[in-house]
Amino acid sequence: MRFPRPDLKRLLRLRKRRVEVAEVELLKMGKPETLEEAVHQSPYLAEYLDGLDEKPKYTVDLGYEVGVGEGDNLLYPVGEGIYVHIETGGEVGRYNVIEPPKPDPGILEEVEAAIAMMIAGMEDVEGDRAEILTNLFKEAVRKGRLKAEGDLGCILYHFLREKVGHGFLDPFLLDDWLEDISIPGGGRIFVYHKLFGYLETNVQVDHEEVDKLLRSIAERYGKILSFSNPIVDIHLPDGSRFNIVFGEDISLRGSNFTIRKFSREPISVAHLVRWGTLSAEMAAYMWTLLDTGVSCFICGETASGKTTTLNALTAFIKPNSKIVSIEETPEVNIPHKNWVREVTRLHTGSPVTMFDLVKAALRQRPDYIIIGEIRGEEGRIAFQAIETGHPVLSTMHAGNLGQLFQRLTSDPIRVPKSHVDSLDLAIFQARMERGRKFIRRVTSVNEIIGFNSEDGQLNYMPSFTYDFDADEHRYTGSSFLLEAKVLPFRGLGLEDLESLYEEIRMRAEVIRWLAERSPSYASVWRTVIEVDNRGVEWVYERVRRGLEPWAGD
Repeated sequence: MRFPRPDLKRLLRLRKRRVEVAEVELLKMGKPETLEEAVHQSPYLAEYLDGLDEKPKYTVDLGYEVGVGEGDNLLYPVGEGIYVHIETGGEVGRYNVIEPPKPDPGILEEVEAAIAMMIAGMEDVEGDRAEILTNLFKEAVRKGRLKAEGDLGCILYHFLREKVGHGFLDPFLLDDWLEDISIPGGGRIFVYHKLFGYLETNVQVDHEEVDKLLRSIAERYGKILSFSNPIVDIHLPDGSRFNIVFGEDISLRGSNFTIRKFSREPISVAHLVRWGTLSAEMAAYMWTLLDTGVSCFICGETASGKTTTLNALTAFIKPNSKIVSIEETPEVNIPHKNWVREVTRLHTGSPVTMFDLVKAALRQRPDYIIIGEIRGEEGRIAFQAIETGHPVLSTMHAGNLGQLFQRLTSDPIRVPKSHVDSLDLAIFQARMERGRKFIRRVTSVNEIIGFNSEDGQLNYMPSFTYDFDADEHRYTGSSFLLEAKVLPFRGLGLEDLESLYEEIRMRAEVIRWLAERSPSYASVWRTVIEVDNRGVEWVYERVRRGLEPWAGD
């Protein structure tokens, strides 16, 4: 009996495929620590770098980059074999995405057909879709059902991107340093970066591709997108809000979208201290006040960093507090377990406004109410909450205390003038140009003392001011709130004021240690928990000895 002669070329090809199957795990790789490691894992990155006149600085954590601004040239990984190259200094900064090269469309069609046949033979398919498709892809490769040549990792990356991801948006959704992703119609995608502001990307798509993706995403999330229903809001699984305006009749440059990203780990107060947005002493002062329970508005112009500062300071609220956050766009991201997170509903179903949600919050017995931004009548309810013992944190567009007072007491907010002094604290922040760089700085921290009915003015006392020439924050030397609110809250008298200032000094040293060595939000939160459980002195002593403040003995 004669046996057929084995096809040696086919056997070698299958053996090579078995080796390559392991390399598919490239998609699950983390963030390489060095540029050499990144280039070794991602050959397409080396090809990109070879085309540059000036090599960028490679960093894994932008949080350690100090003084970022115009003229920067940075490269960082966002995971899954994707890298971002930032170039600033020109008319518009550039955000260049480097990702696995896209294979021929015919190869992706072959992969889809092979996997579709395998799924057809399965009875029940349950579980994570990306994991199921990845396992089927590997099986198809092992059994020789795919004849496609090329890098299997790149093929799988683009197949998953189209089938379970969000198409050309995936690299942007992976980047935690982005706040906003948008396209004004067919053409370039633009992003707003937490450190570099608005940037133009190297990703360009045509009108047809935009329409196709938007229809696909809307259908996936159970929304109807059509010319008769052209405006759709979608909440992505990570909490980001995806707003779509469809069709050329209402968007003259073609369908457009804006994604307000929800960060998995936000910028921490230690980052802000490291970058000079506020001082360690100012952060320690705020820590002491928020630990007591004060109402504070963070104010400034557009893009001054109000929400970032608000989010950073919420880590100082006691860990066991119940918090209700109310927003139009979900940007607040806090670590507290007892967190009720609510957003408005304006475009589908019966409208639910900020006013409705703030009213509802009063019946939920929160320890703190966080309002993303006060613009309208919800401001009156916020002051009712303050007067009934519910501290409120919020942001507002106002450049100084006079503008804040005017906005609060005028339409549409209309808080009675004599009630504005229920607010304890007003922080003002600005985005300013220093040299060739744009920086964000807290310009003043103001304690509101009371309302003078004779001249119709608010009495206030600045506790911190900013010296632009020296780029320094300075404590004015006294605090009404520390004496009139913190001491009585703790059952202490004025004779204990010196010990309170010593405690603030220790808190400042702890924050300074975090800013220099471990500025992540998680590190700040773990430190706050230790202070709440063991006390400031215990944590300070660990820091003084060079130990991590949150580690147990």
